[in-house]
Parts: sequence; C-alpha cells; structure tokens
Amino acid sequence: MNSNQNQDLQRYNANERSNHWAVALLFVMAALSGLALFHPALFWMTNLFGGGPWTRILHPFIGVAMMLFFLGLAFRFAGRNRFKAHDRQWLSQWRDMISNREENLPRIGKYNAGQKLLFWVLVVSMLALLFSGIVIWREYFSGFFGIGVIRFASLLHAVAAFVLISSIIVHIYAAIWVKGSVGAMTSGKVSRAWARKHHALWYDEVRKNQR
Repeated sequence: MNSNQNQDLQRYNANERSNHWAVALLFVMAALSGLALFHPALFWMTNLFGGGPWTRILHPFIGVAMMLFFLGLAFRFAGRNRFKAHDRQWLSQWRDMISNREENLPRIGKYNAGQKLLFWVLVVSMLALLFSGIVIWREYFSGFFGIGVIRFASLLHAVAAFVLISSIIVHIYAAIWVKGSVGAMTSGKVSRAWARKHHALWYDEVRKNQR
C-alpha cells in the first residue's frame, strides 16, 4: 500500500499562503482607509491611520501594494480558474450547491465554478480600482486629466470598491461554510475525504501525480 494514501493533500504551498494573507491584510487596510474617506460618518476611522491627512497619503500606497501582491496570486491561479464545460453545468445546478446536495453536482477540479467566477470578479474589480485610483490620485496624476474624467473615475472607484468588498464578504462566508476551506489556507493541507467530496477531479489528478 502506498504510504501517501493516508496523508493529507497539499492544496497551497507556503508562498501561496503568505501571498494570500498579505493581500488579505492590505485589503482590510485599504477598505478601512477608503471607507473613512468615502463618507463623513466614517471619518472617525482615519484615527486608525494617524488622522485625515495621513489616511489620504497612505490609502493609495496601500492600494498599490495590495494590487501588486494580488497580481502575484492572480498569475499563480489564473490557469486553474479557466472555465470548462463542467463549470457551466455546475452553475446551472447552483441550487444543489446552496442546498448542500453536492452529490448531484458534476465532478470538478481544484476550483468550482463559483470560485472561478469570484476570482474573475476580483481581477476586474482590482484593475478598475487601480486605474481609477491613478486618475484620482491628486498628488501625482490627477493633474493630467480633465474634470469629467476625474469625476467618472471617482464613481468607478466607488463602484469597484463596493463590488470588491461585497465579493470578499462572499469569499469569507463560503470559506467558513465549506468546512476545511479555512484550514487549507492556514496549514496548506486538506484531508483526502475533503478533496474527494468537494474537488474530485483535482483529487484524482493529485493521486495520479503521487504514483
């Protein structure tokens, strides 16, 4: 009997996990500083960053750092997040997923269609935040653009931030809902039973590579 048969499977390596948590930390900082500047009722949160002026200075730099670390994740995971035929079937059976009837769903790879959809929403939102943020970055770039462009970029920045924050909330909820998902991004490993149940095609791939 193969000695690997009873061992947990590695889902994420140390670099992927550290990259993920760096993005998570920077996201929290960018979200809090951005919300603090978005509405006067939330301005009190600027105290977390040393006051209003410091929040305005730090927010764009935090956003750029978040984007750079996120690009590291995006390039790593993009190949695994391409949509395939079974993903369309999975999406058409989304009611089975939310009703915990996973046995009715098609076998999937490392990520299900919901995770893939979320991944691409995050990519688009991050890019929208980056480019709109550059346009409205008064210290360095906004002087190169007309007022109409700046106003549109400000609106786009707010919408993209709302989409991003909402998507991250969904991401956190799904990670907690599917038991074992959080552990995959902390320890890097999942049980074989978890892999067989939630990502059967990926489980078969890993087993084949271990032979």
